[in-house]
Amino acid sequence: MPHTELAPAKINLALHVLGRRDDGYHELDSIVAFAQVADRLTFEEAEDWRLDIVGPFAEGLADAPDNLVLKAAHAFAATYPTRTYRIRLEKNLPIASGIGGGSADAAACLRALSSLAGVSDDLAKLACGLGADVPVCLVGKACRMQGIGERIEILDDIEPMPAVLVNPGLALATVDVFAGLALQPGAKGFSGLASTADLSSHRNDLTVPALTLAPVIGKVLAALRAETDIRFARMSGSGATCFGVFASPEAAQEAARRIAGAHPEWWVVPTTIG
Repeated sequence: MPHTELAPAKINLALHVLGRRDDGYHELDSIVAFAQVADRLTFEEAEDWRLDIVGPFAEGLADAPDNLVLKAAHAFAATYPTRTYRIRLEKNLPIASGIGGGSADAAACLRALSSLAGVSDDLAKLACGLGADVPVCLVGKACRMQGIGERIEILDDIEPMPAVLVNPGLALATVDVFAGLALQPGAKGFSGLASTADLSSHRNDLTVPALTLAPVIGKVLAALRAETDIRFARMSGSGATCFGVFASPEAAQEAARRIAGAHPEWWVVPTTIG
């Protein structure tokens, strides 16, 4: 029987940029949680590795060797004995949208191959070699992520939150958004997370440079914040996806209905983050 693995959307409830390291990487302090909306990967034994991409956001993705799913598969196969598989990626999440995307898919691939091969090892080292967001997506639970993504602390006190995800149909390159911070290697950035602060008082330090590249993000945030029973709204990751956390599932459903009606060109999904 085919094996199925979900790749849930990664949501940065907070994303503070502490500075830029001497090696050029940015030092982060972030709270990450996962939404119920997800990509779906299906694995069937085959004579060789193969990736088929389908779904509403399949266009623009290639099954080339540099696809993160195939890179994850080959990295796993180079480390552990495994069969080869035909992988079907159902792409339900917008591409280059600040909610995990390829990183979530690569992590799901590692989880699936580990299960299929009966491997119980910690795959964090493999995940780190694939990208900064892959380790946290591999964990798949609410956590605090620090450093360049390699230091992860699971958080047990984040309750599931009714939410709405909104993407204005725009892809943003993460490297361009970080470049907008204009931090030189060795430069300090912004303050870290305050441990006693409420989630609503945190921030995303990439919002301003993302807004410079894509002013429509401001319209998305304004649309979310105009809804009733909204607790807070914020951009996730490097954008352009934004999320609003609501007081109840009913409020989230109603907000999604109104926003989608007013902006049919936007991707609008009610969900739960937790």
